[in-house]
Amino acid sequence: MRLFAAVLPPEDVAGELAAEVAELKRLPGAEALRWTGRPGWHFTLAFYGEVDDDVVPVLSARLARTAHRTEPFALALRGGGQFGHGRALWAGAEGELRTLRLLADRAEAAARKAGVEMGEHRRYKPHLTVARSREAMDVRPYLDALAGFAGRTWTVDELVLVRSSLPTSGVPGEQPRYEAVARWALGGAG
Repeated sequence: MRLFAAVLPPEDVAGELAAEVAELKRLPGAEALRWTGRPGWHFTLAFYGEVDDDVVPVLSARLARTAHRTEPFALALRGGGQFGHGRALWAGAEGELRTLRLLADRAEAAARKAGVEMGEHRRYKPHLTVARSREAMDVRPYLDALAGFAGRTWTVDELVLVRSSLPTSGVPGEQPRYEAVARWALGGAG
């Protein structure tokens, strides 16, 4: 299974972002971007890649402990940024980012301890991808528009293990499918 650990925004927060993305899609050149679908919006904490079925229970047990050790925290969508000269356009985060980064580090450590090959550790940069491009492009108009974006603050109260299924049809613009395979309440939540 192709898996990652994530924080998912609640429906109303996703709705606020959807309204902002609808405005971004009206900007000149928006058709050159591949816009991500609302069902796939998430903050990836740790990407695990292909995980053998026999490792998933061990990984799940370690993620359950990770969630239990991390208290719920406040988060909001704010502003935006890019990676790779416009190859990825994203909404940013504001709030208890220290706790979000701690959760990301713990989700990565859980995988390492479960035997998942994680490669080199990188400092976590919270982002929710809204669009991608195969080519480098100037996304300054989108960044300018996102600069004023501010969603409502919500309490992150769960850690989610997500399965990602890549498109197989070959149809241009087809999105990956995401499925929550496990959820754990943070700290004393739920």
